[in-house]
Amino acid sequence: MARRLHIRLLTWDVKDTLLKLRRPVGEEYATKARASGLEVEARALEQAFRQAYRAQSHSFPNYGLSQGLTSRQWWQDTVLKTFHLAGVRDAQAVVPIASQLYKDFSSPCTWQVLEGAETALKGCRKQGLKLAVISNFDCRLEAILAGLGLREHFDFVLTSEATGWPKPDPRIFREALRRAHVDPAEAAHVGDSFLCDYQGARAVGMHSFLVRGPEPLDLSIRDSVPKEHILPSLSHLLPALDRLKASNSGPGVHEGSS
Repeated sequence: MARRLHIRLLTWDVKDTLLKLRRPVGEEYATKARASGLEVEARALEQAFRQAYRAQSHSFPNYGLSQGLTSRQWWQDTVLKTFHLAGVRDAQAVVPIASQLYKDFSSPCTWQVLEGAETALKGCRKQGLKLAVISNFDCRLEAILAGLGLREHFDFVLTSEATGWPKPDPRIFREALRRAHVDPAEAAHVGDSFLCDYQGARAVGMHSFLVRGPEPLDLSIRDSVPKEHILPSLSHLLPALDRLKASNSGPGVHEGSS
C-alpha cells in the first residue's frame, strides 16, 4: 500500500499572494507629488514606474546589495528614475517625495490582506503545518506583516534582502527547508509567479501551487502547470493540499530557473 504524502512545511510568497497595494503605484506617486506641488498624471507615473523598475532590477538585482547599495537607496533611485521618465526633470524636487514614498510603502496602511488569506493561513495552522515566508521583498516586510496581523502565523520570514538570494535562486528555498528541518518532498510553496514561485520551488524538489485568479494563463504556462496545481483563489488551497496528500506523488524536479 502506497504511503500518503506528509506535507510538513508550507512556504508563501507575499505580494499579490497574501497582500496587495491598496492603490496602484501611479496613484500613490501622483498623490505624493501633488502634496509637494508637482502635477504628474498617475497613468504616466504608472507606466514610468514599470519601466524604471525593470531597468533598476536589471542593472542592480536584489536591491543592488552586491554593488554596495541599500534597499532604501535602491527604491529612492527607482522613484527618481520614475519621475524623470514621466517628464519631471527637477531631481531635487523629487528627493523628498522619494523619501516620503519609502516611508509610506513601509506602512501597513498602504497594503491590504487579500481575500481568503487569513482563513487559509489559519486552516493550515489547524492542520499542524509549519508556515514560512519566502519573498523577494526588502527589510520592511516583517513590520508590514506584523501591522496587518499576519506575522503571527509564520514560523519565520525569509526575504531576498536578508538572505542575499532572490527567488528563483534555489538557495533561498533550501534555506527555508534547512530552518524548518524538512525534506523538499515534505514542503510546498504558494505564489503567483510562474518563474519565481512555481518553477523555483519545484526546481529544488518541493511541491508548489500557482495562485492565478480568474485571468487566463499564457499558453506556455498552462501547458506546463497541471490544473490541480493552479489556485483560482486561496480558498482552493486546503482542498488542493488534501488532493496532493491523497495522490502519493512526489513533486519531481521540473525545468526551472536556478
